[in-house]
Amino acid sequence: MACPSFRTSSWAPRLPCVDGDSSTRFRGRNLSGDLLPSLGATTTQQPPKLRRHLVSPYDPRYKVWEVFLILLVVYSAWICPLEFAFLRYLPRAPFIVDDVVNGFFAVDIVLTFFVPYVDSKSYLLVDDPKKIAVRYLSSWFAFDVCSTFPFHSISLLFNRHEHSLGLKFLNALRLWRLRRVSSLFARLEKDIRFNYAVIRCTKLISVTLFAIHCAGCINYLIADRYPDPRRTWIGASMPDFREAGLWVRYVTSLYWSITTMTTTGYGDLHAENTREMLFGIAYMLFNLWLTAYLIGNMTNLVVHSTSRTRDFRDMVQAASEFAARNQLPQQIEEQMLNHICLRFRTEGLKQQETLEILPKAMRASISLCLFFPVVHGSYLFKGVSSGFIQQLVTEMQAEYFATKEDVMLQNDKPSDLHLLVSGAVDVLAFLDGTEQIYGKAAEGELLGETGVMSNKPQPFTFRTTKLSQILRISRSKLMDIMQENREDGQIIRSNFQQKLRMEQRLYIATHQDDRVGAFEQRLDP
Repeated sequence: MACPSFRTSSWAPRLPCVDGDSSTRFRGRNLSGDLLPSLGATTTQQPPKLRRHLVSPYDPRYKVWEVFLILLVVYSAWICPLEFAFLRYLPRAPFIVDDVVNGFFAVDIVLTFFVPYVDSKSYLLVDDPKKIAVRYLSSWFAFDVCSTFPFHSISLLFNRHEHSLGLKFLNALRLWRLRRVSSLFARLEKDIRFNYAVIRCTKLISVTLFAIHCAGCINYLIADRYPDPRRTWIGASMPDFREAGLWVRYVTSLYWSITTMTTTGYGDLHAENTREMLFGIAYMLFNLWLTAYLIGNMTNLVVHSTSRTRDFRDMVQAASEFAARNQLPQQIEEQMLNHICLRFRTEGLKQQETLEILPKAMRASISLCLFFPVVHGSYLFKGVSSGFIQQLVTEMQAEYFATKEDVMLQNDKPSDLHLLVSGAVDVLAFLDGTEQIYGKAAEGELLGETGVMSNKPQPFTFRTTKLSQILRISRSKLMDIMQENREDGQIIRSNFQQKLRMEQRLYIATHQDDRVGAFEQRLDP
């Protein structure tokens, strides 16, 4: 397959890390924000820095600026509907803050002309000022200007008490800034430093609160603008509601909005005229969509968190039914269930999946760090070179075995060599039709080396007595490594012969019966 073509004169964008439910903490910097060079590009082909007078979108200072603007967007999202509905004569004081906020967003409009962007087709960072300007002018520039223009301050030059709906709708254009919050949540959902479920729930709660706030403000505006104040939803219970404090009117509006959204409908506040009825119909239709959106998202979060448990219970049930249907012995059924339970526990750790996505050299470094001491301490590898141990460790795979689970069976083909890292294992043998314990394997001991080294069927059955972690390497890979390192291979064979003779003498000294010949035949390489 041909490699994709990339320009080597630019930088490729960062790639976000996706993880639905990870909350890992990093002591170092967040690597997901680094720029990745294009394929085939060398460091000499990459420009050392952006063009002059440009601001990198990945600069930490620019990130702080974006966060600051998000806080201003949250303020605008709250104050804009409030001013739209409750401040009938638009007093000057609240709009001084609005003008300051608009000033910050005006600075951001100018700054955007100096911030490179990632091309959607080539996925490269474009730092050409002309292309940056053309892209911004042809996309969000007009909307950003309209949402930043100080319409109220300009209107005061002509009429200090301007309170027309037209001006209010122009001020409502500031809600366009909410797209920044949407982009923020999209980035946070992909950021591995934050828990996905928490970010998602925060987004759903924010959408709900904003909908309640806006609906309450709009419904109050309809009542405030109605010719007969007493024939309104709030005037029926508060005839002089315009004389009440802002806090009382705002809380009453939120109360109506929440009871309508939740379909509680106590009946104390209800539509009194056609305008309010029409808005109530529209709001309830919107609530149908919002409720479906919330339920769908929450269902996905719950299903995602419980799907593994449900699959685990189904698998246990299927295994129990299989054992009962085929009349398997109790011991085999227990082994099956223990293995399924252990698999459920280990899958939750995602250890194997984590290792598989890493480069081979990194996997080798991790294996050396974790297993080099225990492999080097095994009798079979005493005296071999460190290079041989490194080759051996990188080819080994770690596995977990539940209690009373068979690691290998007597007379099995010697396909793998096992090393007990932690736990305990019984060494069993069938003699005279009965299963007897021949010995016990402790941590750091090898399992099945007799069959592997002599290329004969395994003489024993190895069964765990508690949860055990075991390293495994195939016989073919072991023999290949020994063939490549002949001196180390001779040392291994010598160690095996010495251990084998020692075990035979010990067994003959402790078991003086007619079964000695049978064991000598099994252990003889």
